[in-house]
Amino acid sequence: MPRLSALSPFLLTTWVLFAAACPGSCFAQRIEVTVPATAPLHGHLILVFAKNASEEPRFQLDETYTSAEGFGVDADGLAPGQPFVIDARTFGYPRRSLDDLDAGDYFVQAVFNVYEEFHLASGRTVWLPPEKGEGQRWYEKPGNPYDKPAKIHFDPRAQQTIKLTLNETIPPIEGTDRDPEVLAQKEPAAKWLKYMHLRSEKLSAFWGRDVYLGAWILLPDGFDEHPDAHYPVVVYQDHFNPGFRPLPFVTSQPDPKSPGYRREQAGYRFFQDWTSGRLPRVILIYVQCANPYYDDSYDVDSANVGPYGTAINEELIPAIEKKYRGIGQGWARATYGGSTGGWEALATQVFYPDMYNGAYVACPDPVDFHAYQNIDLYDDANAFVRKGDFGEVPIAADRKPDGSIIAETSAEFAYEHVLGTRGRSTEQWAIWDAVFSPAGADGYPAQAIDPLTGAIDRNIVAYWHDHYDLAAILERDWGTLGPKLEGKLHFAVGDGDTYFLNNAMHLLQKQLDATRNPHSDATFQYGPGMPHCYTGGPVEYTMQENNADWTQRVLPEMVKHMLATAPPGADIKSWRY
Repeated sequence: MPRLSALSPFLLTTWVLFAAACPGSCFAQRIEVTVPATAPLHGHLILVFAKNASEEPRFQLDETYTSAEGFGVDADGLAPGQPFVIDARTFGYPRRSLDDLDAGDYFVQAVFNVYEEFHLASGRTVWLPPEKGEGQRWYEKPGNPYDKPAKIHFDPRAQQTIKLTLNETIPPIEGTDRDPEVLAQKEPAAKWLKYMHLRSEKLSAFWGRDVYLGAWILLPDGFDEHPDAHYPVVVYQDHFNPGFRPLPFVTSQPDPKSPGYRREQAGYRFFQDWTSGRLPRVILIYVQCANPYYDDSYDVDSANVGPYGTAINEELIPAIEKKYRGIGQGWARATYGGSTGGWEALATQVFYPDMYNGAYVACPDPVDFHAYQNIDLYDDANAFVRKGDFGEVPIAADRKPDGSIIAETSAEFAYEHVLGTRGRSTEQWAIWDAVFSPAGADGYPAQAIDPLTGAIDRNIVAYWHDHYDLAAILERDWGTLGPKLEGKLHFAVGDGDTYFLNNAMHLLQKQLDATRNPHSDATFQYGPGMPHCYTGGPVEYTMQENNADWTQRVLPEMVKHMLATAPPGADIKSWRY
């Protein structure tokens, strides 16, 4: 098994906790997993138990209470042929130990998430799961060994060892219909839709290997017929997807029997609006920036993830504007997005206030760390529980629109710890550490919250406050930022947001409402009882209807503001044919 000395401090803590709780008495049926190899293994094994065969166990592990059961084990130079051992001391989620499982029949499956060695420009060496075009999904990552689901009878009191061998390998994406380069060649909308794959000099220097940014570029109708026209640019922010976003650009009436008919129909309406002259003629860009920590970079410069803000805004966007005749001036750029993309849209506008002329922000990730989802990083004593003089209550993480709690923060951190130690889960809490934190002494992201105890590191939080708490930055720098953000900030969030993200939005509105010199004119819309992904819009329509035409709603508003604020002599005519 992996050398204990090579594991993270948190995993060592886990082992010590189990050893203290099980002084020679705890026992669970032992499981051995072998990964065929000819060289030492570096990576992380994830073993999943499921009660049903509705889909493979690897697809049933998630952060809510309905999750399958998972166990995780690090490999740091595990010798070829030596099996991984899962026993009573192996950390699990939702139940902490094999010893806690009921005897019975289970469907089991394991995946080994392969790590590669990165020699960073900082001089540090780290082992991380490389992004291979799948958007950091360990259960779909090309090259990862896995086994087919097996039905077993498990009994924590049984003596025999269960043995599994990972004799399958997830196939590559290159050359398939999940490869953006292939999609771009087959795309029926190729007249309008282009794909760019750009090597970033800055990111490649940071990571010590070639790093590429991807971008889908939707050109305005009439682009070829108007060679002298130059266009405003709108950047859409979102998670990784191999194809174009925010909507598929569907050039013909979709089949009503198609499983994705509703989304395809929205994409067809978008195509009709885009090519009929009903929408302003702009260049719409969707950036792909998956990395070894997550399916998205958060579009800012970071000690751990690298200079993505610089790479996107100083390398990628100018390259697109040069090739496709963008106006290339700050008054003629805007950005929008939701969730992670919402945070990115606001951060892009705040960190590059002269480069962008509007941000439409929906259900953003925490913009004020007093409401880090449902945790107050500054005032809470612990991230997992709040205690009174006699009672205590766990801190909720996810909820349904009716308020029913479906996940707690302690469980979500346990879930991510099963998926990867040292901030390598490639999930939500880990990427916030990777983006917002300095590098730790071991070269991996310093963790603001101990994933096992919920203890909050005040020194790390202070760093977050100064560098990435967007509300704190706006308050601190309002004297210079305020005048540059007039007319540019527009927010929408559901007041039943699944992840409590509306709490931070209310705090930000209260802060901006109190501003002077200038008084902020930011706009806010809240959806009563609406869950995550609410984008605002007319109240007479459903959330789904408003989301389906979000782009059609915001593009005219963006361009109206651009025209109203264009400097003297700006090109406001060549693209308005």
